[in-house]
Amino acid sequence: MTKILPFKAVRPAREFAGLVASRSYEDYNEEELKAQLEFNPYSFLHIINPGYKFQHEIGGEKRFGMVKNRYLEFREDCTFIQDELPSYYIYKIHTRDGDCCGIIAAASVEDYENNVIKRHEDTIAHREELFKEYLKVIGFNTEPVLLTYPDDPVINELLEERMRSRPEYEFATANKEIHSLWLIDEPENIERIKQQFAAIEQLYIADGHHRSASSWLLAKESRDQNPDHTGKEAYNFFMSYLISESNLRIFEFSRLIKDLNGHSKEEFLILLDEWFRIENRGIDIYKPSKKHHFNMYLDGEFYSLYLRKHNAKFTDALSELDSYILYEKILKPILGIEDLRYDKRIAYIHGRNDLIELKTRVDSGEFEVGFGMLPAGIEEIKQIADENLTMPPKSTYIEPKLRSGLTIYEF
Repeated sequence: MTKILPFKAVRPAREFAGLVASRSYEDYNEEELKAQLEFNPYSFLHIINPGYKFQHEIGGEKRFGMVKNRYLEFREDCTFIQDELPSYYIYKIHTRDGDCCGIIAAASVEDYENNVIKRHEDTIAHREELFKEYLKVIGFNTEPVLLTYPDDPVINELLEERMRSRPEYEFATANKEIHSLWLIDEPENIERIKQQFAAIEQLYIADGHHRSASSWLLAKESRDQNPDHTGKEAYNFFMSYLISESNLRIFEFSRLIKDLNGHSKEEFLILLDEWFRIENRGIDIYKPSKKHHFNMYLDGEFYSLYLRKHNAKFTDALSELDSYILYEKILKPILGIEDLRYDKRIAYIHGRNDLIELKTRVDSGEFEVGFGMLPAGIEEIKQIADENLTMPPKSTYIEPKLRSGLTIYEF
């Protein structure tokens, strides 16, 4: 049984929505960021980059307070308003690849704590703590955790019914996406959605493991410091975007390695031969079509690597995961990559970018070798979470990616 509640979002006034909404801060290059900050006074980037107002780079805890100040300025100027009634928010993204839509709502930290909301990635303690302190100072959350649930015909019907009406927001972006948002604030529809989610036994984190962990830490601290704690306080919940499994888009990450760890090309291929059937594909671009098949680009040529069947001895869901096989059979023992997060010899390309980028970066001399694989499926991700296992870092790149600043959860 999951607890998914409506909330009173702080959000842009209708006329400002398209101007406020921004991509993730890290998604902008330096020129794009400067243009947004210089020519769009309504961009949410002004809030998360508060030092721009003074033409000064500000970091650390001083930045946290300034983020809150910029946010309060947006509220005082009525760029942001707050809904009077608790609502669920339907968010739809139309792309060239199709549509995806889901519900923005408040998820329970108690469900996270009790593993009703399941995770499949490890988190880093100091990042959890840093983001907890950030949330504590600014007092709001604008990046929802992406949660997924099995397709539900009742929820689908409710969404379809509401989406036949005029959206509260509808705007296009430079990458040819159309973003739309609707409110559901009628008591009878709110109750139907609440009860429908209550009948779902488990939810799975698709993206946002650190955000959910930090929200949980903040809730624990707030609970311990509040002698009148009831469990209904806003800090007991975190903003989430709930999307059905069929709406989820999962891509892989390719791996790029700077050197062969002292091995010659010939020595490296011989070491690979113990675990894989190797076929030189020459200059023909090769992309795997099956699990346990990998592509490799080395010295101007593509190779296919097929895990040898007699070596395919799996003990749990994690041991069958292709990103884990690549790590256990090649990256760690042969190439000496122990730490997938921090080793400076490894880099990643998400599956939204094609193999031409992998080839280009190896041909440039920046990297020596690149590897690719098929993306993990949702059932693999769920099984790993169900077995309380964790994937290697950068195992999945999951969409949709929401725009920041369209719904804000205060606590």
